[in-house]
Amino acid sequence: MKSKWALLALVLTMSVLLAACGGSNESKKESSDSSGGSKASASAGEELYQQSCIGCHGKDLEGGGGPNLQEVGGKYDEAKIESIIKNGRGNMPSHLVNDKEAAEIAKWLSQKK
Repeated sequence: MKSKWALLALVLTMSVLLAACGGSNESKKESSDSSGGSKASASAGEELYQQSCIGCHGKDLEGGGGPNLQEVGGKYDEAKIESIIKNGRGNMPSHLVNDKEAAEIAKWLSQKK
């Protein structure tokens, strides 16, 4: 009987973790910016964050399942943030996004100081 409860608990835990880290299928309207690529790139990074990272790091970067990222740019440079996104760290799995997406998210997060 205990093994049934343990299996049920494991399945429920895995379901919650997978749901929390899953991306959104909603397509979002691209924001246009006449000032150049920096803001457009930041918008791309933010959009990718909303699709792939919000489940663990929160809507406002406040953390939850993952650490608070509100001032991550003051702690790590863009290259280190990109490395963490690509390779994972602690409980964060690696390869949740492709290399280009990791670079966009890292660029956006590096501005959070």
